[in-house]
Amino acid sequence: MEDELTLKKIAVIHTDFPEKFGIPRQSGLAAAEGRIVFEPEYRNPDALKGIEGYSHLWLIWGFSKVPDKGWQPTVRPPRLGGNRRMGVFATRSPFRPNPVGLSLVELASIEGTENQGMVLRVRGVDILDRTPVYDIKPYLPYVEAKENAAGGFADRVKDENLQVEIQEKWMEKIPADKREILTELLRQDPRPAYQDDSDRVYGMSYSGMEIKFQVEEDRLKVCGIYKKVR
Repeated sequence: MEDELTLKKIAVIHTDFPEKFGIPRQSGLAAAEGRIVFEPEYRNPDALKGIEGYSHLWLIWGFSKVPDKGWQPTVRPPRLGGNRRMGVFATRSPFRPNPVGLSLVELASIEGTENQGMVLRVRGVDILDRTPVYDIKPYLPYVEAKENAAGGFADRVKDENLQVEIQEKWMEKIPADKREILTELLRQDPRPAYQDDSDRVYGMSYSGMEIKFQVEEDRLKVCGIYKKVR
């Protein structure tokens, strides 16, 4: 057996998340969409034959923006406040021996394009824009949906949804098809668990917009939405 494996990028996923801050903590928590564009070498439509029969797909992708600082046996999960250490293999931290991520997404549609071949539109992404995709596998609910499975410490850390307030003047700046998704993202509280400053104004990038907001107790108030300057 080989000690090392070289992964080839088969596709790139395009999402509305240009920065890590604000990305859903897990796939499926919000209906954020992505487009999977295959590399020219993998644009043979036969490679997708039968994929339309599946509702969900596993994406294997790379943490392309994680600094290469090596790995540690323990990490500090943000959802535990950043002050408790857990084993790296008991978490989904990006700081791993092999910086590979795994996401379960919904297959929304398959589109034939003139210049990019067959493109997969997926929903429920938790992935940075322009992330490399290394493999795609179908989700098989009859073996992979375990009714009585235990979720470790993640089961004990319950996310409580915030009440989101967006004034009409700011709501009008959000494209109609993005309003519900953005509200979902904000409701889940994008801040790290260890940040709880009601006076602080946070900034989150999403779909070409910069969203400014404050959080006080269980209420998130949007205080500005501006077009993102590239």
